[in-house]
Amino acid sequence: MYRRGIRDERVLWALGQVERRLFVPPSLRDHADDDGPLPIGHGQTVSQPYVVALMTEELALRGGEKVLEVGTGSGYQTALLALLSARVYSVEVVAELAAGAAQVLLGTLGLENVELRVADGALGWPEEAPFDRIAVTAAARRMPPALLEQLASGGRMVIPIGDEESVQTLVRVEKDDAGQLTERALLPVRFVPLVSAKPAVH
Repeated sequence: MYRRGIRDERVLWALGQVERRLFVPPSLRDHADDDGPLPIGHGQTVSQPYVVALMTEELALRGGEKVLEVGTGSGYQTALLALLSARVYSVEVVAELAAGAAQVLLGTLGLENVELRVADGALGWPEEAPFDRIAVTAAARRMPPALLEQLASGGRMVIPIGDEESVQTLVRVEKDDAGQLTERALLPVRFVPLVSAKPAVH
């Protein structure tokens, strides 16, 4: 990881604590240590470890933060965030993925500082806002207004922006104490698209 520029010792420590094999399908566990994305079903993936590490490092977690994660997926990054912050609120739109993640995060790992919800991640978690940090693990075409609103003053968000058909840009957003936003492009990435919840059919 050092060779790829990850230098946050806390992030490197967390990567060593969380077994990625717990968060991939049994048929792919021989590839759990590969530095690449892996499918987890429902058209979703668990991101490559380097990108997960970079996103986590860019959040600059010191241990006392309240974090919103948009896109629980299999729960791999959720587990890292839980080790590095005070509390994680993670939203997943696919109920089956959320259930699988809950089994590992709350059951196998026994994490007590994680809250999970099945909902449209682009809407965030309004009643728990504001959040010191927000990690978005799926690509949005544009900045979701609800997430910008729920980011605390002095807060930081990391999010991939762009169309699913093209290479996206991983962006770091910072909000100052006056509520002004500053964006910085980090690197080109490829993420699955941010999926909105489908309205119920009556």
